[in-house]
Amino acid sequence: MQTIGLIGGTSWHSTIVYYRLINELAGKKIGTQANPPLIIYSLNIELMREQDKQKINRAYLHIARKLEVAGAKALVICANTPHMVYDFVQPKISIPILHIADAVGKKAREEDLSLLGLLGNRPTMTGGFIQNRLEQKFGIKTLIPDEEYLDSAHNFVSNELTQGKFTETARSFFLDQMQLLKEKGAQGIILGCTELPLLIEQDDFDLPLIPTTHLHAQMAVDFILEEIKV
Repeated sequence: MQTIGLIGGTSWHSTIVYYRLINELAGKKIGTQANPPLIIYSLNIELMREQDKQKINRAYLHIARKLEVAGAKALVICANTPHMVYDFVQPKISIPILHIADAVGKKAREEDLSLLGLLGNRPTMTGGFIQNRLEQKFGIKTLIPDEEYLDSAHNFVSNELTQGKFTETARSFFLDQMQLLKEKGAQGIILGCTELPLLIEQDDFDLPLIPTTHLHAQMAVDFILEEIKV
């Protein structure tokens, strides 16, 4: 098995989910008597809250290089928003970063979905690092909530979900946004926050839900077991 480096901490709740999923999904292939080799670097989420992009880029590059030296053969960033560093970090290291949008794009293609709604915090919804990759690599377009709802979505993610708070108010808000995106033509909904699948399940809505965390974890397992090449 190939060793993967996990960059976590944003939030630590999501990092736990990634660690659990990777081990569970690998166990279905190799048996529960074994588990895959992983190296975890959990950073302080305050780095992301500062919103200093240059500082964030430098920190992720520093961590990526540490994990590469430690023996990781690929990296997984255990959240959606930190993929904003991909274009800065990837050219400066010699191992691949498994991009979360690639996992989403592969699943959307399998289900013949070409227009997806995207939910998450404000940087994820407006930053372009997921949308642009989906469109350029897979030909998939994305929709996000109207501007008037972006701050509320961001606050629910940053001030509740990433802190382990899952309220009915947040659940109702995101279900309403999913309905609005459906009315605009969305064929499926990307749950673009690692904690969103903990709040909303497939049975809650009548469009395909695309949980980035689960798909990203499966992509990591496929790499670990050398079932994909990057």
